This record gives sequence, structure tokens and C-alpha cells, in this order.
Amino acid sequence: MKICLYGAGSIGGIIGAHLARVKGVEVSLVARGVHLEAIRRNGLKLVSPKETFTVKVNATDDPAQLGPQDVVFITLKTHQYLGVLDKVLPLLGPETALIPPTTGAPYWFFHKLKGPFEGRRLKRMDPGGRQWSMFGPERALGCASWAGGVVPAPGVAHLENDVCYLPLGEPDGSASPRVTKLGAAMTEAGLKAPVKDDIRAEIWTKMINSLTWNPIAVLTWANNGEIGASTACVEIARRMMTEAEEVAARFGATMATPKEKRIEFTVGLGAHKMSMLTDLQSGKPLEIDALADSIADLSELSGIATPTIDMMLALLKLRATKSLSTA
Repeated sequence: MKICLYGAGSIGGIIGAHLARVKGVEVSLVARGVHLEAIRRNGLKLVSPKETFTVKVNATDDPAQLGPQDVVFITLKTHQYLGVLDKVLPLLGPETALIPPTTGAPYWFFHKLKGPFEGRRLKRMDPGGRQWSMFGPERALGCASWAGGVVPAPGVAHLENDVCYLPLGEPDGSASPRVTKLGAAMTEAGLKAPVKDDIRAEIWTKMINSLTWNPIAVLTWANNGEIGASTACVEIARRMMTEAEEVAARFGATMATPKEKRIEFTVGLGAHKMSMLTDLQSGKPLEIDALADSIADLSELSGIATPTIDMMLALLKLRATKSLSTA
């Protein structure tokens, strides 16, 4: 099985390093700059609480050199991904499965969704329907990524804790040969990648988590434990989650884990920092639009207002425009 990780940051590195150890899996990475140079020179190094190892992988900054793959994971930030759609095309053969970013709602979200919303498009998340027309919804697979990772040095991916949960699923919920084979390879690699019959519920859960906790973290500069110690902040999070779940319910989605359990889990991560806060403190662009555009599209389609979410996102967008020195 040929698997390409387009984007060799923390998530791409974590998935790629694990899969590279599986017999019969040929892993390639699309990377750039000093990160690419380090991977070519020294291999891809994974550091986790359980183990540290280095693997040799085929790494390039030119996807056309790799040719068609069986599976392509897009492990870029959404704002980066929308700028390289044309470069993804050489990786796609007639049967290639594509897993786009799921920080927000992916372009295929309403493909084969039973009910009145089947086939609807997300105009903000897929401007002009480019992804839908270029890739087609039929090749899409869903994956929700739960993995706390960073890139501490070029060529190194660091999995910060034991949480690395990557549920997979077909848009129609079937246990197709392609998703079953991919899930088996990822499981053999040591990744927790169950095949789900309702991958949208997993994507909703991840999206709501990101939509809720990232704005609070960026606005307060607090880690998860510090947020959890603030009754007021937890109540804001609860309101945001409730609003988002009302939108999700309009599309027939149910959360696999109750809200209070999800709150308990997130604040229980203690010193862990939400990804947007880490990006802000590192001077990197924030992946705000994927969340804001997703909830705007979905709120509009559902007819359900999200006032608390809208307020928090407005504050987040303004905060992102300010320099670190004003924090």
C-alpha cells in the first residue's frame, strides 16, 4: 500500500513514522525547507512517551515525483491546503483515497448523508466548489485526528502524550475494503484507528472541541489545566459546546461521548496547550478560518444561531491580529 502524507509537521510525522514500520506499506512525505533536508539526511525521528525511533522514508517537495498513491493524507493546516490543491492532483489515481484536513468540516461532509441535506456544499469551506470538482467526493475518507504533537527540531515529530486517536470512516458508513485495509495497517503500526460507521460524529466531536477550547486558550494564554480551574471559562466552553451540538443535531449527528465527559477529559490534560495557543506563541498563523467558516456554513444551513461561538470567534480573530508583545 502506497501512502503519502502531504505535510510532514507533527501529525504527518507521527502518522508517517508509525506506518513506515509496517511491512508492505510504502510511506512518502511531502515536506519543504530545513525539515525536508533533515528527513532526507537523517530520516524521520519520532519521540513519544513510549518509544523513540527513526525511520527512512521517501521525502520530497515535489508531489509529481511520487506518482499516484493508494491513500493520501493531507496533514497541512487548512489555510495551507487550499493553496496547494493543484499539487495534490499528481498523487491521485482512479482509486486513490483522499483524507483532507478535518479541523473543520471537510468538503465532502454532506456526500451520502441520508436526509434532506444530502449533497449540499459548504461554500466557505470549499470556495467555488474547487475541491468537490477537482477531487470528487467519491474518493474521500473521513478521519478525526486526536494527537498532541509538536516539531521540536527539523526532522523530528514529538507525540506529547499517549493520546493518539485517529478514527476512520467512509461517508456512507460502510466497512469498505479500502477503509478496512487502511485501518488494519494503522492499527498494526501502533496507531489507534478504529473504522467507524458514523465518521461524521467523530468529526463533529473534534471540530466542537477545537472550536470551543482554542479560542479560550488563545484569549487567556492558559493551558488546559488553568482553563479548567476557572469556573467562568468552563461555563463559556459549556455554552459554546451546547450551541454547536444543537447545530450538529439538526443534521442528525449525535456525539459519541457526553459533553461533561469531554470537558473533564480536556481540562484533565493539565499542562497541555491547545494547538492554536502553541502556534500563537511560536509566531505561526492561526487556523481560525477553518473553524469560523465551518460553523458559519453549518449554522446557516441549519438555521440555528450560535451567539456565544460568534462572539468568541470575533475576539479570537482580533487577538490574532495583535503582536505577541501585546499579550
